Amino acid sequence: MRQSIGRWAAASTALWLSCAAQAQGSLADAYAIIASKKFVDLTEAFSPTTPVWKGFGQATLSAASDPVTHQPYTIEKDGFRTTFYSMVGQYGTHIDPPAHFDLKGATLDQIPLKEMILPLVVFDATPLLAKDPNHALNVADINAWEKSHGPIPKGAFAALRTDMSKDWTANPERFKRYPFPAWSLEAIRFLFEQRGVTAIGHEALDTDIKETLASEAWLLKQGHWQIEVMANLDQVPATGAVIVMTWPKVENGFGFPARAFAMLP
Repeated sequence: MRQSIGRWAAASTALWLSCAAQAQGSLADAYAIIASKKFVDLTEAFSPTTPVWKGFGQATLSAASDPVTHQPYTIEKDGFRTTFYSMVGQYGTHIDPPAHFDLKGATLDQIPLKEMILPLVVFDATPLLAKDPNHALNVADINAWEKSHGPIPKGAFAALRTDMSKDWTANPERFKRYPFPAWSLEAIRFLFEQRGVTAIGHEALDTDIKETLASEAWLLKQGHWQIEVMANLDQVPATGAVIVMTWPKVENGFGFPARAFAMLP
């Protein structure tokens, strides 16, 4: 009996070690696959002159200075240089956590790491904009998308392509226009409640086609989050890509510029 238990224990240990080795190997295999894929930057570069919501104002970037001498650091004098940034958190490509609109909502530092890498689906609204330049994506549009591309994966990140990003540097005043193509509240609710997406993103400065903020208020107050001012969604397929997003871990942060990119299938 003891010999049988001993053999069982030895076999179990060997199986555990084998599984552990396979798990370690699988992560290496996953990295090899990832490294072979094409990456697409979904982030806009920002500066003191780039578009921002009219209620905030432009960023200021200046040379950081010695707090004692008040002289800016330079490579020639100090061997290094650095920048002092003064800007609102919702600047450039940025994340809106629930706390942006909700007193009890999750802040930047409370969003789980596993939500920073997600399956990516892209809704291309550009064919609809010829007839309706300020089209709000609706549930019928999403149903039509699923007929062509299959069900939206649960837990996915849903991005809306409108090609507004092409105006980010080429025509910043047009980029800041109201109204503009974006989401309808019905579409937002459908994606989260019926399809179980984790987060959404879009190219505009806001979620809604007008300054009502109804869709943005709903999703943030429901504990969801979003990425705004996305770029290069025209280079990403409707399905099959993976999105990676990161941002500084600001304690109790209500928003901050983010870096997002897609790994193509």
